[in-house]
Amino acid sequence: MKTKVLLTSFDIWEPHHKSNSSDDLLGLISVQKLTNYSLSFLRKLPVDSQLATQIVIAKIEEIQPDVIICCGMAETRKILTIESQASCGEVVMKTSINLAELVAGLDVTEISNDAGKFVCEYLYYSVLKYLDMSCYQSKCIFVHVPVFTENNRGKIVGDFIKILLYIV
Repeated sequence: MKTKVLLTSFDIWEPHHKSNSSDDLLGLISVQKLTNYSLSFLRKLPVDSQLATQIVIAKIEEIQPDVIICCGMAETRKILTIESQASCGEVVMKTSINLAELVAGLDVTEISNDAGKFVCEYLYYSVLKYLDMSCYQSKCIFVHVPVFTENNRGKIVGDFIKILLYIV
């Protein structure tokens, strides 16, 4: 049976954005021939904490994925960053995935401990909390994606595919 993977991205939120790099990445992933996976995409989520969370949790309940990879744009970062945790007030939720092993050997990916205090962190926290309180055994990470350039596009897509291979 194929591994069910849910991939999410956000829409733009600033007038100067022509696209959201998280959605650009999922567009590039959607055309790859990743035959060992059953990929489901939730692209261009609204940049609204409550609404994005409701949409993602509804999709988790519908498809019951094995893996969830939420993606968001990190306009000021230069490489992919995988968030180790998300917080809400004093409560911190951490991914169950061994991120040190995951990033070993990747070209343009590092671990981050700062999910951004914005809609990205709220979504990540909410999904991790939901999984913790539910019967689902899904693994979940949040990946921040830098703005694409001609120089980084291939490496970012390559690392993201390696992340998929590792997680499943």
